[in-house]
Amino acid sequence: MFDVAVIGAGIAGLTCAQQLHQAGYNTVVVDKSRGVGGRAATRRVNGMRADHGLRYLEAHGEMVEELIEVLRDRNILQLWYESESQIPRYVAPDGMSAIAKFLATNLEIQLNRRVESITLNSDRIWHLTFEAKTEILTAASVVVAIPAPQALTLLEPLAATVLPATFLDRLRGVEFDACLSAIAGYSTPLDLGWKDISFPPNSDLSWIGLDSSKRINSPATVLVFHSSTDFARANLEAPDLNLIGQHLLSRAAAELTLPWIDAPDWFQVHRWRYAFPSRPLSAICLDSQLPQPLICCGDWCGGNLVESALVSGIAAASEINRYLKQLPLPGTNFLH
Repeated sequence: MFDVAVIGAGIAGLTCAQQLHQAGYNTVVVDKSRGVGGRAATRRVNGMRADHGLRYLEAHGEMVEELIEVLRDRNILQLWYESESQIPRYVAPDGMSAIAKFLATNLEIQLNRRVESITLNSDRIWHLTFEAKTEILTAASVVVAIPAPQALTLLEPLAATVLPATFLDRLRGVEFDACLSAIAGYSTPLDLGWKDISFPPNSDLSWIGLDSSKRINSPATVLVFHSSTDFARANLEAPDLNLIGQHLLSRAAAELTLPWIDAPDWFQVHRWRYAFPSRPLSAICLDSQLPQPLICCGDWCGGNLVESALVSGIAAASEINRYLKQLPLPGTNFLH
C-alpha cells in the first residue's frame, strides 16, 4: 500500500508528488497517457518534435519564474524571443514535455494506467481500480490532479456514501475552453521572419507557432496551429479531425497569404477538450475534508495556467501532509 496515490502526471500532479516524495512519503503517480506532462505535451513525428499543447513559458508568477531559472541552469529551457510586451518567452529544444520529465525525476510513475473507479473500503483505505481490472492499487490518501470535469466523472459515484455534496458542486462549477491543435510539417527549412502569430477573436485560429524555430538546426519546417475557442466548441465532436485540421491550415494560408501552408508533407490533429480553465475554482486546491484524505488540484484551481498548477500542487501536498504524518515539506525548494 502507498501513502499517497496521485492521479494525473501533469505539472500539478508531479509537483505534488515531488513534495511528498522528497518529504519521505511512499508516493505513486498514475496516468492514462503514454508519457508525463499532461498539456505540456510533445509529439515526435517523422523524426521531428512538436509541442502541440503548452506553447512556451513566461514568468507570470513567482513559481514559474523560479522554475524557468532552474530549467535554464540545467539547459532544459532557452530563450525563444521577447514578446511585444517585452516578456521573455522560453522553450525547450527537446520539447516542452522536458519540463514534466524534470519534475518527474525519481518518482514512481505508472503510465498507460487509466483509473476507472475509486472506492473507500471498510478498511478505510482508498482502492483504485484500473480499466483492465487486473489489479487494485491501495493508498492511505489520494490526490486527483486531472481537469475538474474528468475528476467529477471519477468521483461522482462516491456522492451517495462518501463525498459531501458541496465538494462535488464545487467541481461542477469549474469550466474549460477547448482547443483543436494541428501540427504540420514541410520538407524545406524556412525562416519566416516571425516565431509566432496571434489572431483576432473573429478568426477560426487563435495562434500559430513556428515550432521548428525552437529546435537546434531543424532540417524542416514545423508549424503548430491552435484553433479559437469558438471554433473548437463548434467542431470538438467532428468525426473526422483531419478535415478540421485541413480547414485550419487553409485559413492560415489565406489569412497570412502563404499558400504553401495549405500543402504540408504531413499533418496531425489533436483534440484538447480541457485546454484552458475559463471558469476556475477560486481556491488553490479542493479538500474533501474526509479523515481519509482526498484532495483535488490543478491549474483550474486559480486558473493562472502553469503558475496555478505549481501552486496548487504544493498546496495539495501540504493538505495531505497535514492529515498524515506532518513531515517537513520542501516547499519551493523542491525544484533544486
